[in-house]
Amino acid sequence: MKLGIVGLPNVGKSTLFNALTNAGAQSANYPFCTIDPNVGIVTVPDKRLDVLAEMYNPEKYTPAIIEFVDIAGLVRGASKGEGLGNKFLSHIREVDAIVHVVRCFENENIIHVDGNVDPIRDVETINLELIFSDIEILDRRIDRVKKAMKGDKSLAAEVELLERIKATLEEGKCARTIELTDDEKEMLGDTQLLTIKPVIYVANISEDEIGSDMSGNAGFQKLKAFADSEHSEILTVCAGIEAEISELEGDEKKAFLNDLGIEESGLDRLISASYKLLGLISYLTAGPQEVRAWTITKGTKAPQAAGKIHSDFERGFIRAEVVAFDDLVKEGSMTAAKEKGLVRSEGKEYVVADGDMVLFRFNV
Repeated sequence: MKLGIVGLPNVGKSTLFNALTNAGAQSANYPFCTIDPNVGIVTVPDKRLDVLAEMYNPEKYTPAIIEFVDIAGLVRGASKGEGLGNKFLSHIREVDAIVHVVRCFENENIIHVDGNVDPIRDVETINLELIFSDIEILDRRIDRVKKAMKGDKSLAAEVELLERIKATLEEGKCARTIELTDDEKEMLGDTQLLTIKPVIYVANISEDEIGSDMSGNAGFQKLKAFADSEHSEILTVCAGIEAEISELEGDEKKAFLNDLGIEESGLDRLISASYKLLGLISYLTAGPQEVRAWTITKGTKAPQAAGKIHSDFERGFIRAEVVAFDDLVKEGSMTAAKEKGLVRSEGKEYVVADGDMVLFRFNV
């Protein structure tokens, strides 16, 4: 799964990406220092894997992963090609969800592209460019469907849906603010609307505000109200400090977090929130060869979950032997869990849950 990191120039976007991935994306105090998207693979923090690694002492330790794409800073007029806008918009089109970095700190040494810090204006600048792009897409789609409708009256519902979404966009609201039925989502198909993608707003705050309730930051409070209004996620991160944290490991990292008065880094919170935003969960497998988290979409049934390991597992699926992670840890081994009757045999209709420890039986 891909998440695109977007934001105006100089809001801390590339600094955050560097901290996330240690991929060395260029970070400089001028617009458009990021032109081609930088891509980094990030592991999803999962303490359950650490526990399993202690139990099994495996040869391999394989966590779930997310792909982050650092997309160059958008500016006003991007939908018309300003600031290489068309290229940037196409990069956003390819991601599954958006991490929108918004500057919520004052620093006279870091230039703001619009001259001063105003989180809501910054969000609206980018959202409007995405809205303009979506309106163009919808206009073309509506024309195409209306022409096809002359021979197929069943397409009237699709036209009504497209026009309803366009009306919302023309009010300056994103398509994700509209509640859609499953049928309507299917109707949209491959429309590739930018404003329908789920969003996490990341408020880039000052070092002094880390761990605070942010009640004294008026810009953040407005941004939070905005995010709440469109049912989007919001979290705070100090990109500069996260860059420092990303260079530390083990006890050194833990001590630094303690000094800051926080339990986990903002990046760990962002990665976990991104994973949930995409409706993803992990089931677990463990043994002396490997402990591993397998990424599936919430609601996936056992055969399809097995197919994540190998297509043969899905094709020849017989059953899944399942035990809850907590039960396995409590009993200390799969054998002990079986003796207590905690290991279940599940069939093709079983919906795999987050944290399930699974052994698949198959025959090809």
